[in-house]
Amino acid sequence: MLQISKIIAQGAGLAPVLVKRAATLELDWDIRQKSRFDATDSLGRQLGIFLPRGTLVRGGDVLVAEDGSMVRVMAAPQPVLRITACTTHGSAFDLTRAAYHLGNRHVPIELKPDHLKIEPDHVLADMLRAMHLIVTATCSRP
Repeated sequence: MLQISKIIAQGAGLAPVLVKRAATLELDWDIRQKSRFDATDSLGRQLGIFLPRGTLVRGGDVLVAEDGSMVRVMAAPQPVLRITACTTHGSAFDLTRAAYHLGNRHVPIELKPDHLKIEPDHVLADMLRAMHLIVTATCSRP
């Protein structure tokens, strides 16, 4: 197993051609929040990732292995609920109310000026629809 303990945020300072040639590793949000995990890269190598505690891995980051090889992290697409305001029954302010209620429940949320995104949850979806918001199941593209 190849060990990785170094991360270069967004490949800063690396030549683009080196980053482009690097093996890739597609990780979902739950895994990218962890600082220690096992994975398999695009070359089929078994990787043991041991990053400093609290490290958040983002799509575009480059991991450096003990042998000097690099692995480019790609954020995996994930199912999400996209929440938008209903122009017929409400206003854009309803998104602010929704963000408040979701935050009060400690729900991870992506905030955008015209929509919100959360992980799929049918109970929250029903609550948001009752607030006259439009909830659509979709897949996030990093």
